[in-house]
Amino acid sequence: MVNLKNYSIALKHFGLLLTFLLIVSCNQQKFAVSKIEGKKIGITSEYSETTEIENFIKPYKEYIDKDLSSVLAYCPVTLDKSKGEWQTNIGNFIADITFEKCESVFNSRTQKHIDFCILNNGGIRSVIPMGNVTPKTAYEVMPFENSATVVELKGEQVLEMINYFITEKKPHPLSKIQFTITKDNLPKDILIQGKPLDNSKSYFIVTNDYLANGGDNMTFFKKAISRTDLDYKLRNVIIDNFKEVDTLKINTDKRIIKEN
Repeated sequence: MVNLKNYSIALKHFGLLLTFLLIVSCNQQKFAVSKIEGKKIGITSEYSETTEIENFIKPYKEYIDKDLSSVLAYCPVTLDKSKGEWQTNIGNFIADITFEKCESVFNSRTQKHIDFCILNNGGIRSVIPMGNVTPKTAYEVMPFENSATVVELKGEQVLEMINYFITEKKPHPLSKIQFTITKDNLPKDILIQGKPLDNSKSYFIVTNDYLANGGDNMTFFKKAISRTDLDYKLRNVIIDNFKEVDTLKINTDKRIIKEN
């Protein structure tokens, strides 16, 4: 006769064993990286199918080249940043169109007006040659991704900016501001849009985001009362100007006058 009691105990133990094994089997195994191996593979004929790659990108390259090479306007003279002690024709041109294009954007957003423009000579990376200009011309002049930014400064910071100009002795592009440097290297006759500088007033200055962050040691921008980023790349400012005119307008009026 079967001993039901012993059978029940055995069955119970067997059930506990199965449960234990199930729990153990369900636990996720944890792995850890113990070794990483790699090797250098040279680009040889075995790995590169240059003809196939070139054929794949060819239509895209042709489209981009065609777009960048389309004639947009005409430049009557070569614009070059290397010609000029205190200002250059290309600096005047870029500062003028930056002021013009950004003023409309800033005013539409804030109902306020930009007072003047300052950029950096080092940001201009190429000439604009005499003749037809294209989008490629703009990319060569402004290859960086700098965007226009409007910074509000007090009159005393504007004076600090002018003293920076005199110390640096570089033809940084300016528009809508004019001043004279005396024989003693001091500023005088500071005019903003034809009106004398007022230290008690604040001014809205369009520049690029690099300078607005204090680049090129223009630390006076860090004292800004306010800042408005326009999300408008300076390269696009140039391209937009090219698209809107037949012939580029070059202003050679004096922005900085040095007494002899």
